[in-house]
Amino acid sequence: MALVNLAQLSQLLQASLDPSQHKQAEDVIKQEEKKPHFSLTLLQIVASDAPSDVRLAGALYFKNFIKRNWVDEDGNHLLSPDEVAAIKQELIGLMVSVPPNLQSQLGEAISAIADSDFWQRWDTLVDDLISRLTPDNATVNNGVLRVAHSIFKRWRPLFRSDDLFTEINHVLSKFGTPFLTLLENTDRVITSSQDDPAKLKEAFTTLSLIVKLFNDLSCQDLPPIFEDNIAAISQVLHKYLTYDNASLRTDDDGESGLLEYVRAGIYEDLLLYTQKYEDVFGPQLPQFVETTWHFLMGIGLETKYDILVSRALQFLTAVVSTSHGDSFNNPDVLKQVIEKVVLPNLTLRESDVELFEDEPIEFIRRDLEGSDSDTRRRATTNFVRQLMSRFELVVTETCKQYVDAYLNMYQQNSDNWQAKDTAIYLFSAIAAKGTSTAAQGVLTVNPNVDVLRFFRTYIAGDLENNTPHAILKVDAIKYIYVFRSQLSHDLWRAAFPLLVNQLGNSDYVIHTYAAIAVERALFMTDNDRKPIISQGDVVGASKDLLTHLFNLITKNRAPEKIQENEFLMKCVMRVLIFIREGLQPILDLVLNSLINITKVIRHNPSNPRFQYFLFESIGALIRFAGATHSAKLEPALYEPFSAILKEDVVEFTPYVFQLFAALLEANPAGELTEYYQDLLRIIILPRAWESRGNVPALVRLVTAMIPRNINGIVANNQLEPILGIFQQLILIKSHEASAFELIESVVGNLPPQALQNYLGTIVQLMLTRLSTSKTEIFQQRFIAFYHFISARQDKGLGADLFIQVSDQVQHDVFKPLYLTVILPDTQKLARYSDRKTAVVSFTETLTDSQAFVDRYPKGWGLTCQRLLELMANPPVPSAVDDIIPDQDVDEIGFGVGFTQLNTCKRQPQDPFPQIPDVKAWVGQYMREANTRHQGRIVKLVQERLTPDVQAALTAYLQ
Repeated sequence: MALVNLAQLSQLLQASLDPSQHKQAEDVIKQEEKKPHFSLTLLQIVASDAPSDVRLAGALYFKNFIKRNWVDEDGNHLLSPDEVAAIKQELIGLMVSVPPNLQSQLGEAISAIADSDFWQRWDTLVDDLISRLTPDNATVNNGVLRVAHSIFKRWRPLFRSDDLFTEINHVLSKFGTPFLTLLENTDRVITSSQDDPAKLKEAFTTLSLIVKLFNDLSCQDLPPIFEDNIAAISQVLHKYLTYDNASLRTDDDGESGLLEYVRAGIYEDLLLYTQKYEDVFGPQLPQFVETTWHFLMGIGLETKYDILVSRALQFLTAVVSTSHGDSFNNPDVLKQVIEKVVLPNLTLRESDVELFEDEPIEFIRRDLEGSDSDTRRRATTNFVRQLMSRFELVVTETCKQYVDAYLNMYQQNSDNWQAKDTAIYLFSAIAAKGTSTAAQGVLTVNPNVDVLRFFRTYIAGDLENNTPHAILKVDAIKYIYVFRSQLSHDLWRAAFPLLVNQLGNSDYVIHTYAAIAVERALFMTDNDRKPIISQGDVVGASKDLLTHLFNLITKNRAPEKIQENEFLMKCVMRVLIFIREGLQPILDLVLNSLINITKVIRHNPSNPRFQYFLFESIGALIRFAGATHSAKLEPALYEPFSAILKEDVVEFTPYVFQLFAALLEANPAGELTEYYQDLLRIIILPRAWESRGNVPALVRLVTAMIPRNINGIVANNQLEPILGIFQQLILIKSHEASAFELIESVVGNLPPQALQNYLGTIVQLMLTRLSTSKTEIFQQRFIAFYHFISARQDKGLGADLFIQVSDQVQHDVFKPLYLTVILPDTQKLARYSDRKTAVVSFTETLTDSQAFVDRYPKGWGLTCQRLLELMANPPVPSAVDDIIPDQDVDEIGFGVGFTQLNTCKRQPQDPFPQIPDVKAWVGQYMREANTRHQGRIVKLVQERLTPDVQAALTAYLQ
């Protein structure tokens, strides 16, 4: 096979950077990927003297190629052994020699390799890293440390396990001593480089990486070598918490520099050691606490210090929960804390107001409860709440004095609007207890304050009237949002129209916060799971409400601007879900608006959250209007969805496949239209299945098409391509459930005569997986599949057919399979549909299987026992719950794989709706079968069952 041409690949990477050639170049590169040593050619380009943007493109492609192609589901290498070995041999040396922007990409690739190979299959890595460390060459050291950090940071979120600790101990046994030596050397180099700015910055970069690695190496347990040297380590960390040098300071007040990042990193380490290792670290704490107080009392309000102030406050928040926090239990100390630390960091600065006015969406994202942003306000609020949790009364009383004082300042002169803003923040900090939830906001409040009285006295008026500054109106909306679960039904009835009115405010932050609060209000339910807002009120206002939201979204028609504000789109989604069938009178308005937005943003998808809420909104239309308005929805959605598939907008295709499936399921009658038949021809081609994110959605779509195109699939020879898809899916663990979903649709819908040449291969593939690499999910789905076949005797299937097919694989393989897998584990089936099917399967086996009469007489008795066990706890359908669950978009891995749309999630189906009561059905069916077989069932009961089992089954037969 031809090797990759270095010059040609460089040209392709260059072309991929040009928007006009990007798509074509990427397609050619995908073909080049299949050639041997493609990855090594990319590394050659990264190491070459090619233009920097081409080298960066090469590093990016290498990272993504490794993530996709390093190992399969079982951890086996997908590349040839010589290519794997060469990558490991070249990668570390290359990474330590290239610029930082390339290092970060190669570091991610190393991290991906380490996920599967470190340390057993890459046990030379740590020695390789250590051998490259130098006493004073910062460039090389920094490369080594970046590699180490890219690997060891993986430990931070992991759960404790023996394998994890074996890996960490392997690293520490080799890396611990050189790491501490490097810390000493770096300290010495910094000290000797006071007057050499270039050398000082390089050494400080080394220190920054050391500080990160100190956290990596300590994140799971306290390393003995660190415990033995804790005083010396603390001395160095403390030194650099107070270190200053003019050449390390940044001129830009809004941009954090090396000095800030190193000190913020040290605070992260202090936080970890305070929370996890106080017994060892406790004696070192006082010096850090004292230094932190002096720092917080003297630090400026410039935004470049925000991350540092934030981390310092997080450290102090942890200290409060230790014995060192007892000193705060004093009104005089608290007054000093509030005046010198809390109030300055809660008060809005000029830079915050500028952000509000110039970058409103950024202001909202930083300000929102639950945001990841390190803001002074959030860190200060958490600090106050931690103080509250330990010293509730004294903290409440002390803070209330300042709340009252600041409110008085505003009442005396409304130009002091920032004073009221600060008062609201401080009051909110002491009023909320515990964590705030995404669904309900603050659930528990401080009994020493009156949240509702504060709302009526100081907040409600700002919603109704003009305020000296828009931020006070935002504060009022946010107060409702935060304390939403505390408001009574009456207060909500009064407050909700005021929130809706604010959607009409021209201020970007105000109408966005109003959308956020309206969306959460519509999501909220009372203890009986009833909405707290009247559905009728919202249905009546829905046309104006949605028209206004769509106007806000599309105010600027550029694709990136339309999708900038996901909060508005989420509000649209929630209104549609809330009004349900009430959307039908305004269907045209909503449908056209959603289609127009989709058409624009498909050219430049830039906000995955916005896209998700957009497609959930379309899903809501299909769910609540699909059955009655399919003639309108289907042709209207064909055009934008077809364009997305034709242009291969990869971010949207899994959504489109789900929505097509939902359209078909909403109107399941009749043959497939010509458009769907054309689509089926495309989606059963292998290329459509290459993206893993497409697979669950494609399976959903194909299984929706099969029942409506049985004749077409047989006539157009489409069965074999569909079975080929099943064959590929069943080999991949992450797709095994989808494989069974697909094959059950095929077997359940196509006539047995169309399948007779394939059933043997289907069962053989399953049995091979079962014997070589079964998982719990696979075994459960296989058992369910057996019962699926066995319970459909009326469709020409049944237990005897399965036995006959399994005999083609291996004579009498059914016997051990039934005794060791199917019988013992059927009871573990969890889904109602599977358990009900198993009851029907066992019953039909006992009544109609000839093989169980002749070949497996003992199996007949064992089946009877298992059926009785199932009937002791008969399958009961879940209570019908039509509430669409809320999806936390921060937990969705956008772009990584499949994202389920909740609005068009397939509802659980009853496989045998004609059997409402399984116990009654079993008795009736067995009695009818006994008559049909001239008393054979009663005879078998008497011959093959023990007296106690006879008695139990006879109750059904009488």
